[in-house]
Amino acid sequence: SATKDPTAVERANLLNMAKLSIKGLIESALSFGRTLDSDYPPLQQFFVVMEHCLKHGLKVRKSFLSYNKTIWGPLELVEKLYPEAEEIGASVRDLPGLKTPLGRARAWLRLALMQKKMADYLRCLIIQRDLLSEFYEYHALMMEEEGAVIVGLLVGLNVIDANLCVKGEDLDSQVGVIDFSMYLKNEEDIGNKERNVQIAAILDQKNYVEELNRQLNNTVSSLHSRVDSLEKSNTKLIEELAIAKNNIIKLQEENHQLRSENKLILMKTQQHLEVTKVDVETELQTYKHSRQGLDEMYTEARRQLRDESQLRQDVENELTVQVSMKKEIELAMKLLEKDIHEKQDTLIGLRQQLEEVKAINIEMYQKLQGSEDGLKEKNEIIARLEEKTSNITAAMRQLEQRLQQAEKAQMEAEDEDEKYLQECLSKSDSLQKQISQKEKQLVQLETDVKIEKEWRQTLQEDLQKEKDALCHLRNETQQIIILKKKSLNLQDENQQLKKVCHDQEQALQELGNKLSESKLKIEDIKEANKALQGLVWLKDKEATHCKLCEKEFSLSKRKHHCRNCGEIFCNACSDNELPLPSSPKPVRVCDSCHALLIQRCSSNLP
Repeated sequence: SATKDPTAVERANLLNMAKLSIKGLIESALSFGRTLDSDYPPLQQFFVVMEHCLKHGLKVRKSFLSYNKTIWGPLELVEKLYPEAEEIGASVRDLPGLKTPLGRARAWLRLALMQKKMADYLRCLIIQRDLLSEFYEYHALMMEEEGAVIVGLLVGLNVIDANLCVKGEDLDSQVGVIDFSMYLKNEEDIGNKERNVQIAAILDQKNYVEELNRQLNNTVSSLHSRVDSLEKSNTKLIEELAIAKNNIIKLQEENHQLRSENKLILMKTQQHLEVTKVDVETELQTYKHSRQGLDEMYTEARRQLRDESQLRQDVENELTVQVSMKKEIELAMKLLEKDIHEKQDTLIGLRQQLEEVKAINIEMYQKLQGSEDGLKEKNEIIARLEEKTSNITAAMRQLEQRLQQAEKAQMEAEDEDEKYLQECLSKSDSLQKQISQKEKQLVQLETDVKIEKEWRQTLQEDLQKEKDALCHLRNETQQIIILKKKSLNLQDENQQLKKVCHDQEQALQELGNKLSESKLKIEDIKEANKALQGLVWLKDKEATHCKLCEKEFSLSKRKHHCRNCGEIFCNACSDNELPLPSSPKPVRVCDSCHALLIQRCSSNLP
């Protein structure tokens, strides 16, 4: 048979050692359950195996003084191929205690493991075989398929969390020797480990069941409190809905009253406009007939026009005030719309998140208070408008009285005109000049009449705006009715949720019964074990501190029973194993029992 290539055998041996070291490191780290230190033996052996793998087939470089054969050269290439590795290279060079290239390479491997990128860095090296050929022989492990397999195995190390102190270690003078005893196991060790694993599994199951019971009790209490809070919130919602219904009815009544009042105001204003139109036409006719009047009549007409213009200015000022009040009403209505939209959003939030019912109810209550304040403000505004309308009607009455007085004065003037017609014929020549001047004044009066017409048109536009506002109020009342329907739907959903909570409580009660039965079974198993062994075992709940070192137990400092005395100790105080009469195979024993048993054995010996 043909002999195998020794280099291939070396590569296969290194590959198998790498597999064993990586597998053992991952399993021990997961069972260890925390971050690994630099003193952890499987981790130290892993770095030794990796160092041997990287040294396999490395070319010897000659220098003036000696021959160099280190792995720092190919590891420096990673910085050029993988930009993220520049930080590791810089930090390794800055370390003060490293003097040799081998020490730098060892520090580089430890930092790459902490970064969880060792597999990525070495994969870049294996791909670039042209560059690796400068450092390795053609038959080296990094140049063959075994190197790619090892890089694939290194991906599993990303599960491990390592915290290694590189500054304090003497990496230059360490001797890399593989300890094969860690990977060779006896049958007795395997049996003891299996028993320990079974006992640990039973204890873990026990602790798991106890934790489940605690969590279920907490969830039951929390569910009871949630049900109580939901019932309270539902009662509050029902009360708030009743209040909202009453407020809606009041708003509808107020809307009807406002509509009736607006209709009356429109009728009155139309009547006043018709009366003023007739009065203006009569005035124009009288002015046409009285062109030939005297200067005194014109002066009186001027005075009357001035008074009327002042009255018009007063009326315009009042109208501007009314317009501003209308704008305030529109702003209040917009605020009401915003409140309604916010209520709709809160109702949707109630459907989606039942746990936040309390906060949403508080917001709804605040918003209802805001709407009540808005309604009060609107009632005050309506009262102000009524007062202003009463003032306007009083001013209109005064204007009517003044117009009647002016008509009487016009009648008297007509009588006087008939008397003075004969006298005016003689003075017509002198008065023609005055007539021309007065015609100009009439033109001015006509412009004033046009201004009055425009003012009346603006009043009509304001009335149309008020009609639009009334239509907007009607739409808002319809939206309020829709909100009523939505509130009824929410009540139905709350009832359904109560039913679901009741079903969940029943299911939790059944789970509690099942868990109590499982507890009883576990206690029966414990009693059977005690009867078999004839020992008094302490319960895990009763022991909080180690009996020897008196240190408190925690997740890192676990509890262990002594198979001789039955007390509970920490791992450091019960790491001894001895065969007992009850069990011929070695079993975990505390330090005190271990010393006593050794003394007895020594005394029995001749």
